[in-house]
Amino acid sequence: MVRAVFFDFDGTLADTAPDLGHALNRQRIARNLKPLPLDIIRTQASAGARGLLKIGFDIGPEDQDYIEMRDEFLAFYTQRLCHDTRLFPGIAELLDQLDAQNMPWGIVTNKPARFTHPLIAQLGLQQRAASIVCGDETNHTKPHPEPLLAACRKIDVLPTDCLYLGDDQRDVKASLAAGMEPFIALYGYLGNDQPPETWGARYMISHPQDLIAYLPVKW
Repeated sequence: MVRAVFFDFDGTLADTAPDLGHALNRQRIARNLKPLPLDIIRTQASAGARGLLKIGFDIGPEDQDYIEMRDEFLAFYTQRLCHDTRLFPGIAELLDQLDAQNMPWGIVTNKPARFTHPLIAQLGLQQRAASIVCGDETNHTKPHPEPLLAACRKIDVLPTDCLYLGDDQRDVKASLAAGMEPFIALYGYLGNDQPPETWGARYMISHPQDLIAYLPVKW
């Protein structure tokens, strides 16, 4: 019995890549580099600053300039947090259907709270989500199961009674470790090296509303 549905945020619930990409390209332009096309940026948008700085400047946490570049990136992103960010097509309708059937749904993301909560509010979802867990609100982030387990505790449901929809291999790993059924959003960013068919999930959907077929309710 499915008693709740949880969603990843970036690349699953919302298309945040345009605003993340704007921050990265603002950094590149300031250094006389050409902006990257959005289709390249999308592949790493779910990985946040670390993934985007890697494709933008080929630097990581081990590099001397990483902290400074990361802080600049996040400052630019904060200035344009929800300019072009939108819910993926079909998500609004899916959430309306879940609400109409009194099916609790929530958001579990590695995105820090200082970005997640304002974004969710601007997208009109803050009062509708039954459970929201951000990347800095638990001791571990995905692929560790702790964020998903925390989300379940907030609404008093068992992980085995929940579905989790995500677009990254870490989402599948976290779901399986939590005892939750993972679903892969094939419409999302899918930024991993391995194809989604190899991530270990039994179910993949091409459109958000395809999820309805897996819920034990009559629509």
